[in-house]
Amino acid sequence: MADTLPLTSGHRLEMLADLVADGDLVVLSGAGLSTESGIPDYRGETGRRRQARPMTYQTFVGSAAARRRYWARGHLGWRHIARADPNAGHRAVAELQRRGLVAGIITQNVDGLHQAAGARDVIELHGGLDRVLCLGCGRRSPRRDLHDRLNEANPGWRDESAAINPDGDVALSDERIESFRTVDCDRCGGVLKPDVIFFGENVPRPRVRECFTLTERAGALLVLGSSLTVMSGLRFVRHAATLDIPIAIINQGPTRGDEHALLTLNAPLGPTLSGLVRPSGR
Repeated sequence: MADTLPLTSGHRLEMLADLVADGDLVVLSGAGLSTESGIPDYRGETGRRRQARPMTYQTFVGSAAARRRYWARGHLGWRHIARADPNAGHRAVAELQRRGLVAGIITQNVDGLHQAAGARDVIELHGGLDRVLCLGCGRRSPRRDLHDRLNEANPGWRDESAAINPDGDVALSDERIESFRTVDCDRCGGVLKPDVIFFGENVPRPRVRECFTLTERAGALLVLGSSLTVMSGLRFVRHAATLDIPIAIINQGPTRGDEHALLTLNAPLGPTLSGLVRPSGR
């Protein structure tokens, strides 16, 4: 469904507004939606400045040293994520949902900013950094509780100059990491892991089915700030395309889903989405 005629940005915005006004919109958001909140993405300009490779599931579960490295970096990074505020794009999506135009939200992000903006029933495809999972007993607990325990185990341990990465960690020297003390589950002594899907780990099947079902019921699929480089999100775009569900993509740069889109916009998310909620004056 790629565009067959050259369209001006004004025409594209009008088409987008019409698509949104029809309602039953399902939003699929990616890291690009949160860059205006100070959280860098993986593959945009901020992502290219990353210094550390993301942790894989296999490395995390197979190495105590890798877990120390992750939690040392993540302990500092979490402070930044927890302080981040929703931006105009998050608030616009929540407002469209409040007006009854958004039927569902699927996010690839783990920062919780959709919910902080007031969105409801958000499907966190890759989990959330605000929770911790014990790999021993399966208990989930608030990240703030672990944060307090790590503070107690590492008094005065901080690095004000650390730069945040999109998965909530920071780049640190080996010497700094080796001085960090980790903690285990306070119920069973098991290994603690952030309740997010690491690279190399599969999204739970029930969650994937829920996303497919939501996509199938959509009047239109709106992709926000995702390059759709990985199949985790691209599969829903392809599924919508097979069902002839209109697809609109707003992203700064090309995406792997552009060929399936009725409409693409290379534009900043905050101003573009704010423009969709402003006309009604409600």
